Amino acid sequence: MSDDAPVDPAQATPAPDRDAPVVVAVDGSAGSDHALEWALTAARLRNARLRIVHVRQYAMPLADGPYMPTIDHRPDADPVVERVRGALERRADLPPLTVEIVEGAPGRDIAPLGDEAQLLVLGSRGRGGFASLLLGSNGLACAREAACPVVVVRPDEELTAGAEPCVVLGLDPLSPHDDTIGFAFVEAALRGAVLRVVCAYPGPVLVYTATGDFVTSAEADAATAAQYTELAGEQLAPFQERNPQVSVEKEILPGDAAGLLVDASREAELVVVGRHQSRMPLGRLMGSVTNAVLLHAKGAVAVVPPEHR
Repeated sequence: MSDDAPVDPAQATPAPDRDAPVVVAVDGSAGSDHALEWALTAARLRNARLRIVHVRQYAMPLADGPYMPTIDHRPDADPVVERVRGALERRADLPPLTVEIVEGAPGRDIAPLGDEAQLLVLGSRGRGGFASLLLGSNGLACAREAACPVVVVRPDEELTAGAEPCVVLGLDPLSPHDDTIGFAFVEAALRGAVLRVVCAYPGPVLVYTATGDFVTSAEADAATAAQYTELAGEQLAPFQERNPQVSVEKEILPGDAAGLLVDASREAELVVVGRHQSRMPLGRLMGSVTNAVLLHAKGAVAVVPPEHR
């Protein structure tokens, strides 16, 4: 085959690399307990290793120079690790796993754990911050910076029980990410779930009248919906051909993409969104829809970087 031959986008996104582990960050909070359970299931579905990591805050320098440790750093005195090991003790459904301590700063050192991982999982809110916040700064930093897909997990009790397992994919037909689409198909296939594709178009469509007014136009609205439906079908087709076992439901709706995805998250095992491709001087840029979904969606949200393979 010539080097210039076109690449099928579905073939460009392979099944998960089974040599890479699923990594979950734990900190002893209830949120990280939910993340650990989600990561255990993800590792079993992938036949992957699970790497459980506690990023332990290292000693903090005071203004006059001495150091004061934030916690007891004796190897045999880590309550987070003890809690994890106690929770997993005598469980028979565990994948191969390791429990590790990394000395550092969570806001800086969790995201790099994804460099050699197929998934990086963490809870929606850790031990610090305000209880009213749905997502802490560490979660936002990881979703923005990590090299692999990042899954932010919220408690399952926030979800509405659905008739069947469902993975939701947020698709923008005008700026699609093949990596995000491929990840969603893989997740749906692994979980035996329906893939619900949510695609928002600007609506209701307004037209300018001869009297100088803007009014809604059912005809223009229908034409826009048809155009988005056609584009979405073209982008999904190669992935459906590669994954015939995945049932796909397309929802082409007018309105705000973030709001539609948040509503869809109430019955989903996972919502999959892409991260913006642009990069800023201080790090990667995360789009407003992705940011809003992370802050407000129920259940688990996966943010897929465009360069992920």
